[in-house]
Amino acid sequence: MSATQVPGPGANVAARRKELGLSQVALARRGSMSVSLLSKIEVGDRALTQGVGAALARAMNLTLDELLGSAPEANLNELNWALRRFDVPGEPPEHPERLQQEADELNKLRWNTELSKVLRRLPGTLTRVTNHAHLTGEPKAWGLVADVYSVIYWLAARHRWMHLAELATLKQRMAAERADPIAAIVAARDDAGTFLNAGDFAGGLAIIDRAVVQAESMLTGRDRAYGLGILHLRGLTLAGRLKDKQTTDRHIEAAWRAAEGFPEDIAEHGIHFGPENTATHVISTASDMDQHRRALDTADDLIRGGMSLPATRVGPLYMNLGRSQLALGDQDGTLESLEKAWGIAPEMAAVHPTSLELTRVLISKHKRSNERLTRIAERSGMRI
Repeated sequence: MSATQVPGPGANVAARRKELGLSQVALARRGSMSVSLLSKIEVGDRALTQGVGAALARAMNLTLDELLGSAPEANLNELNWALRRFDVPGEPPEHPERLQQEADELNKLRWNTELSKVLRRLPGTLTRVTNHAHLTGEPKAWGLVADVYSVIYWLAARHRWMHLAELATLKQRMAAERADPIAAIVAARDDAGTFLNAGDFAGGLAIIDRAVVQAESMLTGRDRAYGLGILHLRGLTLAGRLKDKQTTDRHIEAAWRAAEGFPEDIAEHGIHFGPENTATHVISTASDMDQHRRALDTADDLIRGGMSLPATRVGPLYMNLGRSQLALGDQDGTLESLEKAWGIAPEMAAVHPTSLELTRVLISKHKRSNERLTRIAERSGMRI
């Protein structure tokens, strides 16, 4: 079965179930959940969470991204051409001294969640940094190649183009083997992300556990704290989706310890780490663990203290706030959080499964016309 864009991921559950000829009773039994919960998800009375989605996907022999649905695929011909030529050196760039700046500008677009601009720039940037790395053979040059592949992974994961995400992390790991040790840690973090997006949370945790051992033995100083920090953030997300409290708490504690070395959040290799980003991950995972009051209280402290994080982190923060507000029955608060997510990161909100699912459920629950919700629904491609 191929994934397609749907008006809220939960709406895909009933469609997939019917394609397989399963009753709600049969699917609920396979997914180890109540028929009542499944019914509410299908009609839009309850939001489909990533954890429940993964259980339903396994019950239907699907990956999570197939169940959630993906955004329509853009023209990827130029990017695919550049990806294929990883081991085929081409013309060296005319201005190699500008490559780092070019990669930095690409990451700024990423942090601003300007997905369409990132896609337009990626093929040329990837081609130039790859050709330069072949010419020099320097670890630093190959590290830049790995960093650009990390951007490709990020873009693909946002749209749930998982074949592209998995190909990007494969090439990222190949480039990292020729780069400095920290590149391999970043690549492992992104590799675990493909497991996260597919709903294989246990497999992703195995990747993280192995990478933590590698980071502890290979890295020193600032790189060690940063590398371990980004791994533990991924680990706590994966463990939270499994509702494994012991493992989640272990990764949370380790992430906070690593964050102590950074008074303010930093951005290296395109990825932010520090106390603020650690807090956003804790908030998201608290929602996954049904600790909704904890999520809201943590968010209040973070927002009240002022944030320096970019749109790529703040947009999802408000989506996760919306998840907890909805679970606690605060529909007005959910709508306000959705509006903030759209205002901060519109291109991300248009394709993010949490944004789409919250919109679907709000539409189902609102019995009277609401202009604010109608505007969001129209931007999401949904009808009220």
